[in-house]
Amino acid sequence: MIARRWIIGSMATALLTAAGYAGGTTPLAHPAFGMRDPALARSDYIENCGGCHGVTGSTAPALVPELRGRVGWFLCTPETRDYLLRLPNVAHSRVRDDAQLAELMNYVVYVIGQPNIPVKAQPFTAEDVARARPRALSSVNLTRERARNVAIAMKRCGAPASLRDFYDGQTAR
Repeated sequence: MIARRWIIGSMATALLTAAGYAGGTTPLAHPAFGMRDPALARSDYIENCGGCHGVTGSTAPALVPELRGRVGWFLCTPETRDYLLRLPNVAHSRVRDDAQLAELMNYVVYVIGQPNIPVKAQPFTAEDVARARPRALSSVNLTRERARNVAIAMKRCGAPASLRDFYDGQTAR
């Protein structure tokens, strides 16, 4: 199992590095963004999230919310911030260590979510993850819950109306 994770992680890291050289501009994570090990956070993202959300956070034209340049808006209020941690694939992640999952989420918002991160945003902590996991969104319509949180980000933080769409240029749902 460890060898399989190492191989998958190595392949994913190589793919992300190649994507960065091929025209992507995924900045390296900074320790101030709540990551002790940015390479591990990136590898965890690729292994646990990249299959649906894309290696660089871009999913268009799939009907999965695009993260690149957009997910940072959700750090603007305690409620929208909490929403990210309560998403089922986050709260029930195979990454069981709360600190490691906090770092994965910090990679998502601070690296993939650039440049739309509120000035006073705080990195996720292990304590944030531990509080959110037991309250995972399980019996709600996730599309409506996302729309509700987008509306909050728009009203309180000035997020653009385009955040309502799953990706830029979306014409129909």
